This record gives sequence, C-alpha cells and structure tokens, in this order.
Amino acid sequence: MAHSPALQNTRFDAVIVGAGLAGLTMAVALKQAHAGHLKIALVDARLGQAFKPSGRAYALAAGVCQMLDALAIWPDLAGHVQPITKMVITDSRLNEPVRPIFLTFDKPEATQGVTEGSYATMVEQDALWQALERKARATGVTMLPAGVVDHQAQPHQVVVTLDDGTVLQAKLLVACDGADSPIRKRAGIAMIGRTYDQSGIVMTLQHERPHDGVAEEHFLPSGPFATLPLTGHRCSIVWTERTGRVKTYLSMSNGELIEEIEQRFGLKRGQLTLLDRPKAFPLRIGMARRFIGPRLALVGDAAHQVHPIAGQGLNLGLRDVAALSELVSDAVGLGLDCGSATVLEDYEQARRFDTVLMAGLTDALNRLFSNDITPLRLLRSLGLGLVDRMPRLKNRLIREASAVNPQMPKLLRGEPLDSKA
Repeated sequence: MAHSPALQNTRFDAVIVGAGLAGLTMAVALKQAHAGHLKIALVDARLGQAFKPSGRAYALAAGVCQMLDALAIWPDLAGHVQPITKMVITDSRLNEPVRPIFLTFDKPEATQGVTEGSYATMVEQDALWQALERKARATGVTMLPAGVVDHQAQPHQVVVTLDDGTVLQAKLLVACDGADSPIRKRAGIAMIGRTYDQSGIVMTLQHERPHDGVAEEHFLPSGPFATLPLTGHRCSIVWTERTGRVKTYLSMSNGELIEEIEQRFGLKRGQLTLLDRPKAFPLRIGMARRFIGPRLALVGDAAHQVHPIAGQGLNLGLRDVAALSELVSDAVGLGLDCGSATVLEDYEQARRFDTVLMAGLTDALNRLFSNDITPLRLLRSLGLGLVDRMPRLKNRLIREASAVNPQMPKLLRGEPLDSKA
C-alpha cells in the first residue's frame, strides 16, 4: 500500500488522478493559473516509485508544442526534441522491390513560434515526463503517491478516498488514469469500442546516415510502419503488426529484428543498430459514452482511444487538457464553481465532436490501408496521388492536424490561461 505524506489541508480546487503526461500537464496548467492560488492535488501510486525509462517518443502537433511553451516546459526539453520537416507516405506489399511515394507533406505554412517550419515535433516521452514532473513540484502541486479506492460526488464537492485512508475534498475530480480508468468504471460510465487484431511495436534505432527531419509512413497489409526522426542519427519505430505475430518478433535476437526492419525500412540510411528492446501494446478504438459525470471530467485515454495511424492519441489528450483547464480557470476567475455541471457540460461539448471525428477517421484509414485487397489498393493509391496534387487540401489537412487556429483554446495558441482573449 502506498503512503501519502501528511497533509495539513485536504481541501483542493481539483484532484487529478493519474500522473501520466496528460495528468501532469493538467496539474501544471491549473497550478499556473491565477498566480498559483488554485489548490491542486495529483494522485498516483507511481509517484512513489523509481523512474523507469520507457524508450517511447511522440509526434506532438504544433499547437501542443505551443501549449508546452506557454507552460514554460519547452525550454526544459532542449536536446530532446526533433522537428519533423517532411512527411513521406508510401503504400506497398512487404516483398515489393519498389516502394513508390504517393504523398508528401513539406514546407508547412501553418506553423509558427517554437514549431515554425515543421508539421510536428518528436519529443522523447521520458524527457517530457521528467520536465512536467519537475514543473509540477516547483509550482506547488501537491503530489500524493497513492491509489484511489473510492470517490463520492456530493452537491458541492467530491470526496476522494486514498488507499492509505486519506480523504480529500475537491470541487472537481479529473480522471487521467488511462484506458482502463478505475475512476470511469467506478462512476458507471461505459466505454464503447473494440480491440483491433493489431498491436503496436515500438523501439529506437540508430542509423549511419542523417534523417534530415524526414518522417516516413509505409502502409503495409498488416498495418503502417512508421519511422519518426529523433535527435542525432536516431529514429523511433512505430510498427503495427497482426497481434498473432507479435510474440515471434519480440522473441527475435537483435540481428533477426534488424533484418525484419530492413525489409520495411530499406537501406537508404546505412547500417542500423537497435538501441533498445522492442515493446508492444494492443491497439484499440474506444469512446466513453460520456466525458463527464457529477463533479468528474474524463481526460485523455480515460475518455477515448484511437488507432496510432495518424499519431494523434496523446495530442487529443493534451487538447482535452487545454480545453478543460481554460474552462476551470475562467470559472474560478468569475467566482463560480469550477466543478459545476455547467463547466463540465461545456467541456464535453468542446471535446466530443473532435475526438469522435478523429476516432472515426483513424479507424477508417486503418480499414482502408491495413489490407491486401487489390481494388482497395488501387483506390487508395489513386486517392493519395490526387491529394498530393492539391496543395490547398494538403495545407488544410496540416492546419487541422497541427491544432493551430484562432478557435483553439488559449494554451494551444501559445497564450497563458490568464491572458485576455
């Protein structure tokens, strides 16, 4: 059982459960609002455990990068970020000798600030988590290494009971506790979705020749194989494979894995070296029936899961954070209850359409591309070729994926929560 430090005051404006990237970002955003006067608690048993490197990396949309800059996180990531300056998409079978390029995205026009000249920026998960954790502690977030065993919504507060017996009271409970969210289940909110017959395999490679900031996504019958540039001569591999084959790949020696990767990656960057052992996770699509409950908001994977084919999972979660933190900050600024039904309904309305649309889009893309049906192969090749010849459409796609437009929440525009709209 985890043990929380002794608390002089157990009353908070918000209790956030889950110290992953979304939970930490939410804690930092709320704590920085209103000159740090909001009382914020972050609860997660993992806070009391030794740090374990993950080896994962994420492609952060331009708006999310601006958000991290507005929260004063971006400077702490120096040396751990790699802009993506070009995206190349191909479609082929594994054994085909030629892999034609059907679609490229380069010279983006929609980005500015810390992401000027790039579609997205690769950030290593470990560096981002550590920067957020340091910022949360420095800004005065109450960090509680404990689990939650119960929560009860009351008319004017929510009461949260920890596994060491500590009882917290708050205006708002924010569930950032993952796809299998115990908070969501305890609140009786159902999740609609299914598990794909696919798993994602992730690992880090070193290569002989530079990548020049180019990301590549190869659509293969078993699923997309993406190479995403990291700092130096390194890249992150996100390899979607049929679940039944994954154990075989995970059990291979490094040399055998390199041979498999070369079949998909090619030899254009010279000799390849595996820098860590591959890890795999099941892929699924899921959507909570509600994103809210009485004095409860679901954020990130607790509310929705999407296929990684477009790299939008974490970005969607951090867009949740931007929307909810602004609504909470605005309510507090007006002297209103930040956990009221009005605030929560506004949050659900702000995020529901965006996430449902992205879940449907990624599911459709996966169905279209993860197969070897000849008519579909011809159709998608034609479609990709047409998009490649339509610069206005490509720029619109970039703007949507980058989360940079005047209608986005303040943090995604690079503005602090207390700024005047």
